[in-house]
Amino acid sequence: MMQEVRSAATSRKKSTIAAVASGGLTAAALAAAFQHYESAVQLLQGGKYEKALAAFEKLLASSPPELAERCKMYVATCKRQLVQSQLSFASPEEHYDYAVSQLNTGYYEEAREHFNRILEEFPEADYALYGLALLDSITGRSQECLKNLARAIELNPKNRLQARADNDFQSMVDDPRFTELLYPEVP
Repeated sequence: MMQEVRSAATSRKKSTIAAVASGGLTAAALAAAFQHYESAVQLLQGGKYEKALAAFEKLLASSPPELAERCKMYVATCKRQLVQSQLSFASPEEHYDYAVSQLNTGYYEEAREHFNRILEEFPEADYALYGLALLDSITGRSQECLKNLARAIELNPKNRLQARADNDFQSMVDDPRFTELLYPEVP
């Protein structure tokens, strides 16, 4: 049994060496590439998108196949973040439209960030609270959905009617708190 384990480990080691050799990279070059990759990821996580972009693009030129696809993905992420940070909006409504476009294309964290930016500047923006409630519903955050929708309705009662017909709240339909919020008892 022990010999089988050693044999398997030796086999894996030989296949790794063969893979490195076939890619034309030495083990030291591969280790260096992974180290540069980790540094670039840290830059990205730190929000230093320009530096991360440069690091990933440099790494992409000489990266082993194992890293090439990841580098391409992170290059696209860095570019998207750089474009986003340069955005400016003529009005909060225009900013809202952009946030909704992010929501509709599945960029949920970016959409959340933009809805929150609107609310930082305009805390009474019922439409941004409504957008957050939609996002919360879509992403399975029912408690936050209820809180944001309740506040949106409080600021603008028309949001109650809109929410009744909005299919994006489908995940909330079976929640009695949601039903109570949309159809309050009349005294």
